[in-house]
Amino acid sequence: MIKKLRVKFIAACMFSLAVVLLIILGGVNLMSYQKVVKDADSILQVLSVNDGTFPKSNGGRVAVPHGVFWGGHMDTEGRGMSPETPYESRYFSVLLDDNGQVIATDTGQIAAIDDTAASGYACEVWQSGRTSGFFSTYRYLRQEESQGTRIIFLDCGRSLSAFRTTLLASVALSLLGLTAVPVLLALLSKRIIRPVVESYEKQRRFITDAGHELKTPLTIIGADTDLAEMECGENEWLEDIRRQAQRLTGLTNDLIYLSRMEEEQPKLQFIEFPLSDVTEEMAQSFQGLAKSQDKRLQVHIQPMLSYTGDEKAVRQLLSILLDNALKYSPPGGELAVTLERQNRSIMLRVANTTLQPISRDSLEHLFDRFYRADSSRSTQGGGYGLGLAIARSIVGTHKGKIRAESPDGKTLVIQVNLTA
Repeated sequence: MIKKLRVKFIAACMFSLAVVLLIILGGVNLMSYQKVVKDADSILQVLSVNDGTFPKSNGGRVAVPHGVFWGGHMDTEGRGMSPETPYESRYFSVLLDDNGQVIATDTGQIAAIDDTAASGYACEVWQSGRTSGFFSTYRYLRQEESQGTRIIFLDCGRSLSAFRTTLLASVALSLLGLTAVPVLLALLSKRIIRPVVESYEKQRRFITDAGHELKTPLTIIGADTDLAEMECGENEWLEDIRRQAQRLTGLTNDLIYLSRMEEEQPKLQFIEFPLSDVTEEMAQSFQGLAKSQDKRLQVHIQPMLSYTGDEKAVRQLLSILLDNALKYSPPGGELAVTLERQNRSIMLRVANTTLQPISRDSLEHLFDRFYRADSSRSTQGGGYGLGLAIARSIVGTHKGKIRAESPDGKTLVIQVNLTA
């Protein structure tokens, strides 16, 4: 239990950290990419209103669309361009007619692209029909002019390369951090959950010690009851004392057994045994009881199934599930036991009609200690709500899975999957 608690704690921390890193790094890199696109579009807007070139400066004042580039700092829309921008930018433009034929090219401001390559890029952009976007590492803008359509390309290779470098570095550092954090959590989680461990150990030790201490007086009460019955004869009071002592003995034994099953290494003897025969035998032992209560028990068992586990614990598991199904089904109810192989596991299903409809919230707590789904699961049935908790512990020690479901709200199905 403690080991599972540590694993869940580490998993929750790792999931939370991964989500936070994803949001932070995703947001930062997204804003960085948008900055690259925004700066490129700003330069393309300046080029578009000047036929694909930068305008000549006039006393430090250069006209730009929707604002003024004043003194080489920033225009009224907040574009971060300096007087060096025209000399740092690498761009080219192509003029096409209405049919998409190249009229003129301007590649004077870039060395990596010649007229042929520029014409090919422009024709592909023309055929795509898009007005702006990326073509390879070039940001382009489509501008309608009196002579035709001009497509302006701006080289964003450096900006995109810097963005990719930042992105890869942030991802690498995040993965490194996610690798290191589990190690730190594994070391620190021992201290973090130490109070829980100590409390759990004290609780388990108290249950075990109290259970053993209660056994002696309960045994004496039973023996004294038998002696009193021999002296005074049978009467309802002595019978009630015997019945309540037996119930307390059963509760004590269940608590001790549950405590032992939840130890880190319970002492179980794992051997191979015929599971089909054991299940058939346990089901047959409940047939008479079911018939006496006007209930029908159907058995569907695949023959020749064997399983490696603790046979005594598996028998107790079957007894708990069958007793639970019989106890909490109405008169005239239907019960069914199914055992079959599914792929690499063995599936055991015990189903029964219920006295009252079962909600989804109840299904999640059926395996909790002392839990009763409704008023029908009362002490009048002779149970304390420990049976399914013990069943879960038995299945857990066999590395299996157990779950409860109610397909129609009127039938309870307990399904156990054991690895064959």
